[in-house]
Amino acid sequence: MDFISKITVVPKIPEKILGLKELSENMWWTWNYKTQALFETIDKELWESTQRNPVTFLKRVEQKKLNTAAEDSKFNELYQEVMKEFSNYMNENSNTWFSKTHRSFKDGEIAYFCMEYGIHESFPMYSGGLGILAGDHLKSASDLGIPLIAIGLLYQKGYFIQRLNSEGWQESIFLDYDFSDFPIIPAKDSNGDEIYVDIDLLGKKVFAKVWQVKVGRVNLYLLDTNLMQNDPEDREITSTLYGGDIEMRIKQEILIGIGGVKAVRKLGYNPSVWHMNEGHAAFLGLERIRELVQEHGLTFQEAVEAVRAGNVFTTHTPVPAGNDVFSISLIDKYFGDFWPKLGASRQDFLNLGLEKRQNAEELFSMTILALKLSGRSNAVSRLHGEVSRKLWNHVWPGIEWLEVPINYVTNGVHIDTWLNPKLQESLKEYLGADWMSKIDDPELWEKIDNIPDHELWETHQQLKKELIEYIRKSIKAQRSRHGETVEQLEEVNQIGDEKALTIGFARRFATYKRADLIFSDEERLKKILNDPDKPVQLIFAGKAHPADKPGQELIKKIYEYSRKPEFQNKVIILENYDMDMARHLVSGVDIWLNNPRRPREASGTSGEKAGMNGAINFSVLDGWWVEGYNGKNGWAIGDNRDYEDLKLQDKIDSVSIYNQLEKQIVPMYYEKGETDVSKEWVSKMKESIKSVTSFFNTARMLKEYTQKLYMPAFEQHTRFSNDDFKLAKEFAGWVKLLKENWDSIKIHVKLDQDLTGVKNAEEEIGVQAEIYLPGIGPDSILPEVVFARLKDGKIANIRRYDMKLIKEVQKDTYLYSVKFKIEDRGEYGINVRVTPNNPLMPHKNYLMGLVKYPQ
Repeated sequence: MDFISKITVVPKIPEKILGLKELSENMWWTWNYKTQALFETIDKELWESTQRNPVTFLKRVEQKKLNTAAEDSKFNELYQEVMKEFSNYMNENSNTWFSKTHRSFKDGEIAYFCMEYGIHESFPMYSGGLGILAGDHLKSASDLGIPLIAIGLLYQKGYFIQRLNSEGWQESIFLDYDFSDFPIIPAKDSNGDEIYVDIDLLGKKVFAKVWQVKVGRVNLYLLDTNLMQNDPEDREITSTLYGGDIEMRIKQEILIGIGGVKAVRKLGYNPSVWHMNEGHAAFLGLERIRELVQEHGLTFQEAVEAVRAGNVFTTHTPVPAGNDVFSISLIDKYFGDFWPKLGASRQDFLNLGLEKRQNAEELFSMTILALKLSGRSNAVSRLHGEVSRKLWNHVWPGIEWLEVPINYVTNGVHIDTWLNPKLQESLKEYLGADWMSKIDDPELWEKIDNIPDHELWETHQQLKKELIEYIRKSIKAQRSRHGETVEQLEEVNQIGDEKALTIGFARRFATYKRADLIFSDEERLKKILNDPDKPVQLIFAGKAHPADKPGQELIKKIYEYSRKPEFQNKVIILENYDMDMARHLVSGVDIWLNNPRRPREASGTSGEKAGMNGAINFSVLDGWWVEGYNGKNGWAIGDNRDYEDLKLQDKIDSVSIYNQLEKQIVPMYYEKGETDVSKEWVSKMKESIKSVTSFFNTARMLKEYTQKLYMPAFEQHTRFSNDDFKLAKEFAGWVKLLKENWDSIKIHVKLDQDLTGVKNAEEEIGVQAEIYLPGIGPDSILPEVVFARLKDGKIANIRRYDMKLIKEVQKDTYLYSVKFKIEDRGEYGINVRVTPNNPLMPHKNYLMGLVKYPQ
């Protein structure tokens, strides 16, 4: 039949429950389970089939079901409760942690930049841990009332959907998403006009539309180049997260860095702090320099100092290969017309990110660019801080890795997002309805012991049952796609044993995470898994990047193990690991297995999610677990050290896994007695919930970021920006003076006694030095004695003793002196050095490369 016209009809939300639309447009619902229950109550099947996406749900729900809900008294009661809670949350700006703690803070937001955001599985703008962390960062910033805005990219195809074929090979499927199904709206300026920004790429303008996502009280803005006014190749810039070649990567990073700053300006914000979550967005520093040079008349060096004052950088990758670098020729290609806008020479520009490899190759490093343009940098766990200081020591020549000013803030997770609702209800009952507002109180967590053992055990068994049902549904869909028979599909119902000790391993399939380590001794593992009285099952999940062939081979290997007769239904691998699957796994497994090759795990947060749900961590002492493990809340694999011999490391760690499973973990789980509850096991569950939830959460993490990084950066930015950047200009002039005269400094050391041979502990040492300071003067330097404790020929600890000015010996030559005691036995090294000193420096070693030793 021919039609005169076609129309699309969407449901009309009844006036009584019209607030559902407002709820659907703010990602607050992703961490409010009552809101999710509202939508699920209307149509549970549709809610599940739309991936729990309220925007899509409200477009597809039957009108009759909406009308029925509007007239249902119980539904209306819950609806009113949720709307009141949402209204109170959005309007309590004067009563948040930030507003009460930092009353003097008035102007300037914190601008947070990241390439990916994992807020919910229905909004697939994330690939893994970095994105999930960023999503949790925004949620806690909203909860705490931190004045933060976020910048990223809106990917037309998001990240890939993972399918495992019948041979176990990963297939990467990219979908073209309909943005109208996402909780996004076009960002608008003060005049109500939609906002577009442009960047210069290879002599032409590339345009990006700015979209807004509401994440509670925080606004996330995403840039999109899939516009008609762009050339086809430029429309692809925001096609895929981490897709394409190296040129696509630099285009994406130019867009988020330079385009992101332009978007912030057009939106009307004037941030005082700019936070780069990983180095992808480091080009933002260049755009900020350009603004100050072209719009405020600063010189290049003055602008660099003004920009550094407010920049914060978080590094995540603990290996050189994981940090983005570009060839110098590619930088010339894309930035050849940019450095003149900064008032910089080509070499000055390149020096901001220059990395010289051992083979003399020169590259442009995004991490080095971020470090050099940030006044404050941090790693994401204590051990990762040590690794990062060693990895980037060369950026601070003249000082030891122990002194590199890369701090750390250990990652956490957002409790409301990751703690299962059933456990949340238990904590409300035994810790109090307001327990979330008291998570910093150590006494609160002692109340966990008040939860009856059988109650916690039964709650966990229910969550395990839900996980098994989820697993069967997932595998049935996978095998149905493979064309298996009805009889074979019925066998899926035998997969998963609700009573068996269940071990989960779910994360990105990178080779250093050693997913196959537990299979090192197949015979031994077979005995562990197939004990008829004490059965054990292993559940694996995770994606490998489409370009990571070794990672994909590892997935295939695990798949093949799962189909072996001796491991059938005992080893399970799930496809398409996402946030929904993660929530089921971390709350349903008994053990969370993590065995990366130490020290390559920067932090890892999946174990934190599992631990707060009562799943017990069984992990290598790497990342967060170095700090989290207390001997009572889980088990450590291997020992607390690094290995140069990787085969030896694999052997020691695999034997540790088997020994502890056989002798401790499995026996403890099945030691249930008459109550059918293992008291010792539940005791570990409670200790896990206490120790993990109380500290490894993003509320604590955001408070640390605020106190350690954001507020100090805000204060320095304010000082350096006031009075037309007066202090920034003065500081840059002082740095210029130092650099011009630094090489002329000469140090002549005088010792009160011979320091060779053996000395006694608590013996006093006196050191004097004549220091020649042409053109600098004594006020600009800090002379110090460096007293280093040595272990196996390497520096294990450093003490610094400031030297006092005694007198001017002759023109530009000054005598300094200090006395100190040797505090303990050992082997030590001693030296004298000069470093810059200025009250405007926020911390020691703020300036890179200005360290002078005697020659």
